[in-house]
Amino acid sequence: MLNVRVRPYSNPEVSFFLFIIISQLGLHTVTGVWPLPQSLTISMERYSVNPKDFNFGRNSSTQICSVLDAAFKRYFSLIFPDYISENDGLSSHDAKPFSLVVSLDHDDCEGYPNENSSERYTLIVSAGKAFLNAETVWGALRGLETFSQLVYQDYVGAFFVNKTEIEDFPRFQFRGLLLDTSRHYLPLNSILKTLDAMAYSKFNVFHWHIVDDPSFPYQSRTFPGLSDKGAFHPMTHVYTQADVRRVISHARLRGIRVIPEFDSPGHTQSWGKGQPDLLTPCFRGGIPSGIFGPINPALDSSYKFMTRLFKEVTSVFPDSYIHLGGDEVNFTCWKSNPYVQGFMQKMGFGSDYKKLESYYMENMVNITLALNKTSIVWQDLFDFHEPHRCLSVVAVWKDGCYLCEVRRVTKAGHRVILASPWYLDKPGPTHNWARYYTVWPLAFKGQKEQKKLVIGGEVCMWGEYVDAANLSPRLWPRASAAAERLWSDEKQTYSVEKALPRLQDFRCKLLRRGVQAEPLFVGHCRQEYHGI
Repeated sequence: MLNVRVRPYSNPEVSFFLFIIISQLGLHTVTGVWPLPQSLTISMERYSVNPKDFNFGRNSSTQICSVLDAAFKRYFSLIFPDYISENDGLSSHDAKPFSLVVSLDHDDCEGYPNENSSERYTLIVSAGKAFLNAETVWGALRGLETFSQLVYQDYVGAFFVNKTEIEDFPRFQFRGLLLDTSRHYLPLNSILKTLDAMAYSKFNVFHWHIVDDPSFPYQSRTFPGLSDKGAFHPMTHVYTQADVRRVISHARLRGIRVIPEFDSPGHTQSWGKGQPDLLTPCFRGGIPSGIFGPINPALDSSYKFMTRLFKEVTSVFPDSYIHLGGDEVNFTCWKSNPYVQGFMQKMGFGSDYKKLESYYMENMVNITLALNKTSIVWQDLFDFHEPHRCLSVVAVWKDGCYLCEVRRVTKAGHRVILASPWYLDKPGPTHNWARYYTVWPLAFKGQKEQKKLVIGGEVCMWGEYVDAANLSPRLWPRASAAAERLWSDEKQTYSVEKALPRLQDFRCKLLRRGVQAEPLFVGHCRQEYHGI
């Protein structure tokens, strides 16, 4: 019997050598579990898994669980993509029953995943039965995804799974993906398909950069004029309240949090179309120029508007986090406005407009705190101002020595989400997935407690050159490289060469599941055109 073991501090060269032996001998076994589990033992002993005789089971703690009900239905189709009915030719007379029994330590089926949700699970596959135990239903979802990748077909179409033992949990709690729906509107179905693909790579946060300068597609109940006048089209290019609920529900069933971003005071040109007197009038030669800048931080009405808007937003989006933006604020218009200048003098800010931005963002953080939300801000707020106690989570996004920035932010006691090395919106050669794989988020000098403040990272897909036509191939499988870095043990997954065979296999799985993932290199997949 040949065992392939992958455990912390194991010899990766041996594991890769065994993979080559398996491949060259043509032995049928699973070749691509992605992202790599923390502890994985796969034996060459295999068992038949016939769709007609397969079933999901549960213990008493999971008898009533809508999340698992939906997952069982979804994963049956993912595990057996060729199975049509009981009369399918894949059934055999000598097939033996096979069941996957799921047990949970905690009954949390009716809630939403949150920043403290455990995703730890144990999976044991033996003859005729597999046991999946998880602390929470969200960990069970991760285990179901892993099991779905363990089942494979031989060349005549029969399904098998090998004897396997897995102990698994994520390295980082926050593993996000940002979609920008302002620069190009993304149809609802594109977002839902992205959520599906995120679950396949075990991402757990959808960062929805829903509005920006070009358009305001979020349809607000409180301020309907924002989308009526700020969207590309008030009927066809908006996200209704029903659309938003559908995204949140779809994400929840896959263990994915939805965190909205309403970036301000900059990046708000589309806001001003539907909300008069919100943006700052720019002046030239002492008279209004007809151009408007960022939100006017000198007016009480600005904060009253933001309070009402965020009261609605936080009631719609259940997650405890909300992204406030705060990046790339151009001070030119503020400097030209005499009323803003007077406010600066009144507040004792002098001519330091960074203090004015800090004043605005402190107000925004206080608004969200009053709504029991934790705020995320872009790193500009940390870079341009004295560190503030009100800053909670800082997203590091700028080029340069991003680990230097991570070190500074964590040293100041703030939590960090790393985004800088994972901007995927710009095209590049397909093999550049390796640059996203060879990122070491904790490779900076700091104490252990300081490094614990790095809560994770996120892939960013900005929308200047991306819409529904090219979203999927530009995301996948490059985003999956970042997903493994955020999930798996760094010591087991440092090698691009050793990761490539698994990622190629995983890319084929994505294609078979209808995800238009771009190729990594020369080659083919057995079912590369299914669902495309």
